[in-house]
Formats: sequence, C-alpha cells, structure tokens
Amino acid sequence: FCQPGGWQLSRERKQPTFFVVVLTDIDSDRHYCSCLTFYEAEINLQACLGLIYTVYVDSLNVSLESLIANLCACLVPAAGGSQNLLFVFSGIQNVLSLFCAVLTENKVLFHSASFQRLSDACRALESLMFPLKYSYPYIPILPAQLLEVLSSPTPFIIGVHSVFKTDVHELLDVIIADLDGGTIKIPECIHLSSLPEPLLHQTQAALSLILHPDLEVADHAFPPPRTALSHSKMLDKEVRAVFLRLFAQLFQGYRSCLQLIRIHAEPVIHFHKTAFLGQRGLVENDFLTKVLNGMAFAGFVSERGPPYRSCDLFDEVVAFEVERIKVEENNPMKMIKHVRELAEQLFKNENPNPHMAFQKVPRPTEGSHLRVHILPFPKINETRVQELIQENLAKNQNAPPASRVEKKCVVPAGPPVVSIMDKVTTVFNSAQRLEVVRNCISFIFENKTLETEKTLPAALRALKGKAARQCLTDELGLHVQQNRAILDHQQFDYIIRMMNCTLQ
Repeated sequence: FCQPGGWQLSRERKQPTFFVVVLTDIDSDRHYCSCLTFYEAEINLQACLGLIYTVYVDSLNVSLESLIANLCACLVPAAGGSQNLLFVFSGIQNVLSLFCAVLTENKVLFHSASFQRLSDACRALESLMFPLKYSYPYIPILPAQLLEVLSSPTPFIIGVHSVFKTDVHELLDVIIADLDGGTIKIPECIHLSSLPEPLLHQTQAALSLILHPDLEVADHAFPPPRTALSHSKMLDKEVRAVFLRLFAQLFQGYRSCLQLIRIHAEPVIHFHKTAFLGQRGLVENDFLTKVLNGMAFAGFVSERGPPYRSCDLFDEVVAFEVERIKVEENNPMKMIKHVRELAEQLFKNENPNPHMAFQKVPRPTEGSHLRVHILPFPKINETRVQELIQENLAKNQNAPPASRVEKKCVVPAGPPVVSIMDKVTTVFNSAQRLEVVRNCISFIFENKTLETEKTLPAALRALKGKAARQCLTDELGLHVQQNRAILDHQQFDYIIRMMNCTLQ
C-alpha cells in the first residue's frame, strides 16, 4: 500500500513525493498511513521508511526514534475533506452524479496520475454523504497487485493510478471518474437514479453560487467588482453546508416514521419506509427508495434513531431549519447567507480553539534531494521507539480529555413529514383524477403501451386521493367480470404498480 505501483529504481534523482493511504480492517475501523517517498543512492541500500525526511536530510540534532514515537503516540483528529477540490477536478454535474451513484450503492472508481488527488477525491466524496456513513469497501489507492478487487460484487469507492486506466475501462458495472480529464463514464447497463426535483435544481444552483459567484453577473453590462471566492477552508465548509441542507430536506420528518420496538438491552428501531415515501409524495421515486433500502440509511436509523442521545448540527437543521430553507429557495442572497451561517458552525465545530498556535513541520532546504553526498538513512532502533511510545501513552492517560464531552438530550422531532414535491404538481380536482385513472386502465387492457407510459405517472399521483382508489377497484371489477381478462407480463406489471400505489 505504501508503494502502490511497486518498488522502482531510478537513474536520476527525483523529488520526494507524499500521499495518504487508508486501510480498513475486519472491524471496519480505518487506519491512516502517511507515505513520504524519497530516493537514495543504491550504495548500502536499506529497505526503510523515511518518516522524518527533513530531519534526516538536513542532519538536524533530533533523535529519529523520539520523533517516530511522538508521531505514533499522539492522537490526531480526522482531517477535513477536500470537497471544493473535487468540484474543481470534475465539475458540479459530474460530482452530483457520483454523489447519487454512491448513495444508490453503485461502484465508483477514480483514476488519476496523482496519488494524493485520489486520496482527496475519495475522502471528499465520502464526506459529502454526512449524516450517512459509507460502509462498503473504501480504498483511495489500490495497489497494482490487488486490481482483481475491482471485480468484487459489492459497491465500493476505489482509486487507481492512471497507468491502469486501460485495464479498468473494461469493467462493465463500474462508474469511472477521470480526475485529470474531468470526465465520468457511466456504463449503459447502469440506470443512475437522480435526486428528485426540485432538490436537484436547488442543489445545482446553490453550488454554482458558491463555486462560481461571477456567473450570476456575467451578462451584466456594468458588473460589480470581481466577487472573491471564500477562503479555501471556508469554501470547503460551504460546500458541505449545501449538502447538509439537502439531506435535511430529503429526510425531513424522518423521526415521525420511526418505531421503537425495544429499548433494553439495546434499542431496536424500525423505520416505516412506505409511510415516509407515501407522505413525501415520492412513492414512484427510485432514488429515495434506493437510499432508504441501502446500508448507509440502515446505519443512520440505528445511530440516530434513539430518542435520547448526543445531538449535532444535522439534528438542529432537520428539526428547525427546513421551513426556512423552503422559504428562501428562490432568494439567492438569503440562501447564501444561510449556507455561510452553517459553514461557520461547521468550521467552529472542527476548530474549537482557533487561536491555538500550531508548530509547522520544517521544510527541507531547497534542492536537498539533489545533493551528491547524503548519508544513507539510518536504521531505526525499534526497541527505543517502543519504550518512548509507552512513556507517551502513560502521559496521555493522565492528561485531561482534548475533546469536548458530548452531552445527551432528547432529540428534537421537528415538523411532521410533508410532501417534497411542488404542491402544483399534485393538485387534481376529483373529476380529473377519476378520468386519468379510467383512461390509464383502459390503455393497459387495450395493450396500448405508449399511451399507458404517458398516463401512468399521472394516474399514480391521482391514486393519493380516496375517490381515485375506489375508482381503480371499480374499473378493475368491470374488466374482470367472469374471470375472462388475460394479461401479458407488461400489462400485469402496470396493474400491480397501480395496486401497490393504492395500498401504500
């Protein structure tokens, strides 16, 4: 994993390179490994790991064993994502396609000539899923010897070096993203479900305002002075805030569809998916149906279902902010203001002590890798490193906790489930509803497939009304008098979809 392309000899001196590897163990815990690769002359070549390259190359008066022990014993918080970089590499539309692909449990493969870019892209895509957690194979940098993993039947997020792109393009059921060219390839056999409208359009618009602020005034005869992009760290949080708002709208009212079956010893919680989809007006929406049936949502229900637990920013937004989001959806200035408020909260949560000074890692002197006379990297005294690690761990156990202690509270339920669709699209008067249902059933029994396909969505929406459901049973009764109706597979499927919608 430290050398994904294998160990290589070079005829010339090369710059040191750096990237981060993520390993997932059998318990789904992740281990992060920083890989700094540098070149030595072949004389007295050691297989060795240059963790502290600057100290070695500049012969600083510090014990390498002490530095390695300090690194191994210190508690490092998880790094923030590189969401805005992912959008720079791939563009808004492509990232949203990858986002939908991951949420609907498709296989996603990145390739790039840069190992660090692969790490950043995989981490960014995963972090956009918050409050959901990715539970399938996650391998930002796949070594050459393990390319057969790409044929696994499970969904995954994997990154490979571009030297293998000819091999990966033969995969038939994998969505492939080229981070260097900014393109994605979706195989014909994959039907990629999209976010329901109007959420898709709203998310695209919000991301465009944040990532391309000049676009809105591009046609103005007298545009204002160039709009400055947010500071890169805040821009990253603003992108995450857009997706936090999106999930709050998608899952609004989810708590009203939770059923607590047992509290002791461990809570057992069931989520009523059919009720949730029906009340949201999304029974026929395959995107949300796939999300609710996925492993990530099952983990979401298990983790966030209990009524008494520690709460976070998502709990606040889904309970108290969704109505505000809806009111402000057609006002870009108010929407940006809310996004920036959420971004500030995300930044404060991840940087609780902004004024604390951090010691930066010293850089090696310019051109140090080109020196002719460099002492070979020394062998590390493993026993001494272990002794120092144990000393550091003993000190850490007596130190006060570095992170805030999370307080538990009753989780706010928020407003009940409401339809996600625009009200205009679901308003029928009673006579129209009945006519739509009658026409659709007639087209089905007359085997007019084209007309059926055109009228079926409207008929399924109409079946939300009680009179239309009664009409369906009456019409079917007329067609099956004396059990003479015989349907082919397609006709039967249409009828079942209507009956299923009625029952839901």
